[in-house]
Amino acid sequence: MTPTSDDEHVRSTLATAHARLAADRAATLARAAALSRDFDGIVAANALIAVDDEHDPEGGSTAFERAHVAALLAQAHEHMEELDQALARLEQGQYGQCDTCGGTIPPERLEIRPAATTCVHCARLDPRRPPHPA
Repeated sequence: MTPTSDDEHVRSTLATAHARLAADRAATLARAAALSRDFDGIVAANALIAVDDEHDPEGGSTAFERAHVAALLAQAHEHMEELDQALARLEQGQYGQCDTCGGTIPPERLEIRPAATTCVHCARLDPRRPPHPA
């Protein structure tokens, strides 16, 4: 049985999706590592000074910086989980299928958001999303 052009197109599309997810995963892993180093640096620098955020003029900004980096690190970890789930869906043959309606997620959406789990229509209906300005 010889592969058809459709088979080759499907393999090419899957290979492209895998490469996109793997590249995004590598970039996210690097970002998480850099943020972790930043967080450790903030904590280490803070350990060298008096820890009195209430009376230290720099205390508030140090606490904010620490919280900001911690939030960015949590976002990176969450994105990593989303990418791992997308890779699993790819392996299971479910990548590009909307979790809500079962329809196909447009390739353009997956190109921009490789870990997307919903089509554009279902994403717009998601109550967690803020409304678009008129």
